[in-house]
Amino acid sequence: MKLRTITLSILVLGSLIAAVAPIAAHHSFAAEFDAAKPITLRGYVTKIEWTNPHVWIYMDVKDDTGKKTNWGFEMGPPHLLQGSGWNREKLNLGDELIVEGSKAKNGSNKMNARTVKFAATGISLQAGSSQGQAGQQ
Repeated sequence: MKLRTITLSILVLGSLIAAVAPIAAHHSFAAEFDAAKPITLRGYVTKIEWTNPHVWIYMDVKDDTGKKTNWGFEMGPPHLLQGSGWNREKLNLGDELIVEGSKAKNGSNKMNARTVKFAATGISLQAGSSQGQAGQQ
């Protein structure tokens, strides 16, 4: 009887954790990014995280003095991006990109991307996450 109670308690606790984790992981655009602060960056891809709830891509960006800074940009969820032409093979480390989006409210080197253009081909794809946000260029 005691073992059954412990097992049931573990299952209930596990279910609660599983239900709350996705809610805590996801956020609204307005909570983290400022649509009134548009930004365009050009750089080279250093890391790709093709995961839920959002795809994140990181790239090295040089400023006017030549100093290199790594920026991360959030895109939409993988299933939404796939519907607009993205897939895991579309982007590679070292690709040069031009990304338009909104800066992070906290001043960190993060942004929410609206469009991503491949510098070599000029092909531009929607990033999905902040499409339709106020302040969009």
